[in-house]
Amino acid sequence: MDRLQSMAVFVKAVETGSFSAAADMLEMSPQLVGKHVQVLEQHLGVRLLNRTTRRQHLTEFGERYYERVKDILADVAAAESLAEETRAVPRGKLRINAPMTFGVGALAPQLQRYMSAYPEVSVEMSLVNSYVDIIEAGADVVFRVGALADSSMIARPLAPYRLLLCAAPAYLASHPPITHPSELSQHECLRYAIKELRDQWTFDGPEGRITVPINGRYLVDTGEALLPLALAGFGIMLQPVELVSDALARGQLVQLLPQYTAPGRPFHLLYPADRRMTPKLRSFIDFALQAFGPAPA
Repeated sequence: MDRLQSMAVFVKAVETGSFSAAADMLEMSPQLVGKHVQVLEQHLGVRLLNRTTRRQHLTEFGERYYERVKDILADVAAAESLAEETRAVPRGKLRINAPMTFGVGALAPQLQRYMSAYPEVSVEMSLVNSYVDIIEAGADVVFRVGALADSSMIARPLAPYRLLLCAAPAYLASHPPITHPSELSQHECLRYAIKELRDQWTFDGPEGRITVPINGRYLVDTGEALLPLALAGFGIMLQPVELVSDALARGQLVQLLPQYTAPGRPFHLLYPADRRMTPKLRSFIDFALQAFGPAPA
């Protein structure tokens, strides 16, 4: 006999008070109910129930076993409900946290596809460039650029975050030409206030990887605040593709040193390891991996 089924029959017999009452609820014979309990007792080598012609009662061991079995059956039911949820229609509020530039330039334009595919999901998105604790923020998922330190999170790798070196034609017309990254130290660079980009920029080129010091009078913690100065010809900036692509297409910015590329920064989608994989969460993870994964569509 299936042991889980025997456990369920035993619990029902205890809760209803008799084999015959349990048999009625389970749509089986009282003899089969008794057989399930007997099989459990034989397996355990301990009596669970003392029965007379009029009543039954749990043994001391049977009381402890009954409480544990109830928990086991509840856990099994919860596990099986996960499969049901996975097959269910995604619905409810999905809370997303993402860096400002990525959220505005890449994620928001793609969200229309996701929300059109899942009309019963509403999205609440927070865009910040600073570190966010996913638990404290109450987010379901977080997009994070840079090296990971959250060992408790499940991290799904996305395509590396690409940076482009660019400047406005007005800046280039009034400053010496730039033919090598080492010359950037003689130019006005628009500095981004994170460790990797604040005082030096790194490039991969014909001679391998090189890191060059940079200088500049403007330091800020969001790329969106660098863009107006770059467009005005105030300096050179190294920023994500999502931020500069439109200005490049319009000719307002020019890509510099295309043979030298900034290394792609690690980029991940994070969610708590203990977070239940609801249909809305699963559907968004699949969407994000398809749109921004290591081999995005």
